Amino acid sequence: MPFALLLAAALSFGPEDARAAYRAAGGFMEKCPVRDAGTPGTLAASYWILDEASRTGADARRDVFRADTPKGMRTFVNVCAEYRFDSDAEWVVLVSHYDTKPGCPGANDGASTTALLIAIADALGRWHGWRCNIMLLWTDGEECMEMYSDDDGLWGSRRAVETISARGLKIRAVVCFDMLGDRDLGMTIPKNATPELVKIALAAAKEAGAEVKKVPEVVKDDHVPFLAAGYKAIDIIDFDYGSESGGRGYWHTAEDTMDKISEESLLCAGKLVVEMLKILLR
Repeated sequence: MPFALLLAAALSFGPEDARAAYRAAGGFMEKCPVRDAGTPGTLAASYWILDEASRTGADARRDVFRADTPKGMRTFVNVCAEYRFDSDAEWVVLVSHYDTKPGCPGANDGASTTALLIAIADALGRWHGWRCNIMLLWTDGEECMEMYSDDDGLWGSRRAVETISARGLKIRAVVCFDMLGDRDLGMTIPKNATPELVKIALAAAKEAGAEVKKVPEVVKDDHVPFLAAGYKAIDIIDFDYGSESGGRGYWHTAEDTMDKISEESLLCAGKLVVEMLKILLR
């Protein structure tokens, strides 16, 4: 077996990683209970993420920027953690937003995949076998304040596109993850995704023993600005989040709490992420 494939096989995500992700989600919510987009709450949360990402050995930093919103000028903060293989190599970008709607704890919608990316950072920090550059990106301002438009919502991902373009980075793939801690996990791929990455996600799901379905809906999430800029991008999301099958009763409400997410769901999602990375890093 080629040496590169042996290295790829060493990257894994197991029950201990899922347990760490679940604990991190709880700790994040306890220390940063208010994370409304573009508010002092997300400023504080960005430092928490920065500290967690930095300890994995990544080159981590905050990107503070201002943007006009329906509620006036706001300050937003993205957090980026990079694992560089070679300055000329391509990049795989993994994205999760960490902000919330006002009054929503955001255990699933924000904290779950924020913590999942931290657990992935831990796995990458142990591995050191990547063969391209990897960027983990935690975005502020994914949630809109009134209605998604060019001037409302997705501020962090739009900023990331501008930054990546200005740096001239060669992007192999952008993979966005959202709401994947749901106890009743149902991972889906929206219609608006790069077909090549859809095939990779479905192949990775098979390897991970996970179920991922394609759905006909178009979803506005942090992958959209990347698609608009011509990058290959995909969103993996569980949009059914409620007490009834197919419902969304917990979404964007005060009911989005830690008892609604589970280690088992984070394990399933984490395995999918790792299997996608193995394919993308070949």
